[in-house]
Amino acid sequence: MTDLNTLETEILAAIGAAGDEAALDAVRVGALGKKGSISERMKTLGGMSAEERQVMGPALNGLKNAVGDAIAARKQVLKRAAIEQRLATEKVDVTLPVRLSPAEAGRIHPISQVVDEITAIFSDMGFSIAEGPDIETDYYNFTALNFPEGHPAREMHDTFFFNEKEDGERMLLRTHTSPVQIRTMEAQKPPIRIVIPGKTYRCDSDATHSPMFHQLEGLVVDKAANVANMKWVLEEFCKAFFEVPSLNMRFRPSFFPFTEPSLEVDIQCDRSGSEVKFGEGSDWMEILGCGMVHPNVLRSGGLDPDEYQGFAWGIGIDRIAMLKYGMPDLRAFFDADARWISHYGFRPLDLPTLFGGLSG
Repeated sequence: MTDLNTLETEILAAIGAAGDEAALDAVRVGALGKKGSISERMKTLGGMSAEERQVMGPALNGLKNAVGDAIAARKQVLKRAAIEQRLATEKVDVTLPVRLSPAEAGRIHPISQVVDEITAIFSDMGFSIAEGPDIETDYYNFTALNFPEGHPAREMHDTFFFNEKEDGERMLLRTHTSPVQIRTMEAQKPPIRIVIPGKTYRCDSDATHSPMFHQLEGLVVDKAANVANMKWVLEEFCKAFFEVPSLNMRFRPSFFPFTEPSLEVDIQCDRSGSEVKFGEGSDWMEILGCGMVHPNVLRSGGLDPDEYQGFAWGIGIDRIAMLKYGMPDLRAFFDADARWISHYGFRPLDLPTLFGGLSG
């Protein structure tokens, strides 16, 4: 009996010293588990005489019950202590301002916003959105667009080329979105009215140039498409995009291999203040290039230039985003700086529409 009293004292002391439920469970297993100290003594009852069992049986059961009750009581104490500790460490200061939801805190990148604005404007004019691969062949990027082999105009595009294939062909990262013009003409019969926003790539990097940038290409092909149609489309786009009621435009002769005649477009602006204002003032700013689709390009697309004609234009999405929203350095577009996104980004639920306002 003295042995049981000593065992009881040791187990109850271990129960009282258990600092958490895991430690308490270890004490329980050590005492009441299959190989626990009390369980091992219970196994010896079979080898005792009847008189010994009458004494040891009630004593061991009493010890077992006492230990079980002590463990249950200690478990409740530990649970209450754990709850009190959580309440102390996880308390909420109800005077703090409510955190913004993800929809409120998140921001849309200005490039995504401008692409949505462009889509809204041209969709209202009846244009479709077209896309094409970023990795192109030399044929679609240059040859089909009237860049003959060895033509100096190819050097204007600082191209990222891939290694040659076994047949000598070299794939490349497209230098403009114009290859989609050819792919669309091959797959679709006129009338064609598409705009092509997408990524393009050139070996160039400074405050206003990036190795990867975004362009918008536009193409109209029909039997009666003409320069007057092109001027109207571009004027309506610029007025809607810069959100001004009127805008003077100036068309200057230029050269692009895929258009003839080719034109550079300047828009009226005022640079006298801290920001550029469009639709007023006496200054001019170059904004895009355009022209009538070259007959050779129509032929490459499988169309007869004696039956069809068209016009096309190209504009830098990053550039017009910088002009409209006053961002001075193109490189910041791709730095993934959360502070920059928070300042220049757009609320995700403010979708641009012509009737509701493009920029919110």
